[in-house]
Amino acid sequence: MAEVQIRRYREEDHEEVKEVFTLGMSEHIPSSCMHVLKQPLAQMFLGCVFCALLTSSKSILLPVLAVTLLLAAGRQSVSYMFTKYIQTCLEQDLNHIQQTYLDPPNACFWVAESQGRVVGTVSCLPAEKDQNFLELKRMSVKKTHRGQGIAKALCRIVSDFAFERGFQGVLLHTSVVQTDAQKLYEHMGYQKVREFSAPEAIAKLTNFTLMEYQLVLKQHHN
Repeated sequence: MAEVQIRRYREEDHEEVKEVFTLGMSEHIPSSCMHVLKQPLAQMFLGCVFCALLTSSKSILLPVLAVTLLLAAGRQSVSYMFTKYIQTCLEQDLNHIQQTYLDPPNACFWVAESQGRVVGTVSCLPAEKDQNFLELKRMSVKKTHRGQGIAKALCRIVSDFAFERGFQGVLLHTSVVQTDAQKLYEHMGYQKVREFSAPEAIAKLTNFTLMEYQLVLKQHHN
């Protein structure tokens, strides 16, 4: 196993950081599509379309084709939602990491490096909703390097950073389909404090929810 070093972000890491984040988020598109298909509303809609077309056309081909097209359209909608989110993240902070995370005193951006390549990322900055907490953001590890404890090490560096600067805790957000991330955060001592719908219309229709987790540092370090 190649040695992994966690260090502060440098300008030459920029393109690799964007690649790691973009690929990591795109991996959730298939599981998000499955989440949509498991929803009763989606199943009822597809069933009604199939039955209505089968009854009216008296042919199996038309309803099968229609459902196939609807499934393809649904996947495109989910892909669009993730593409829009990735673009928003790039515009908000990933296109100007230095100004967002390294210039302010209570923010930081780290990368996990292996054999000269960026294989993981994480960042933090004061949470908007509670300035006593830091918010963990942009956590991502390349698929080829998972299972090596990199994500746990990235979580620890954020909690240590927050503790050293006197913050009460760390909070973060993840989605209903990111089950591996949920297990990681719970293993690291985070507790889920709320669950809410993502703002996009398709997310509300398909019960695509976001979750907020918090780690209280006094309890964690004691």
